[in-house]
Amino acid sequence: MTSAQLDVTPRGEAGHAGHAFPLPHTPGAVPSVRRRVRAVLGGWNLPAGAADDVLLVVSELVTNALVHARPPATLRLWRAAVDGHGAVHVEVSDLGPAAPPGPAAAPDPDEHGRGLGIVTALSARCGMRTGPGGTSRWAEVLAG
Repeated sequence: MTSAQLDVTPRGEAGHAGHAFPLPHTPGAVPSVRRRVRAVLGGWNLPAGAADDVLLVVSELVTNALVHARPPATLRLWRAAVDGHGAVHVEVSDLGPAAPPGPAAAPDPDEHGRGLGIVTALSARCGMRTGPGGTSRWAEVLAG
């Protein structure tokens, strides 16, 4: 994903009720986080298709942070407006890229490397911010 494909303008959460979830760096973390997010989205009465898109974006951004970044990581969700339409803002923050592992076989392209492309395809806008405190990847998914 290139910067030309991203809207990297950060969006504030002022005035929007949100939820924050610390992300455990443990096996099984993604399904657990998905269950918690599904409960939040149910309370927001999102259409089923929009909720499914948000859950997939959450899965991809959380997996990216857990696999490629240094802990701790946090997921934040809030309602947003994108071009006058309701949306859900999904943001995962971490301490930045982890040190690359030692010599290993190249990852299988059929199983890895498509997550951020999926996020881009499902999002009205998405981007990344980096700073001294780490990295945040975010996406805004239209919610009906």
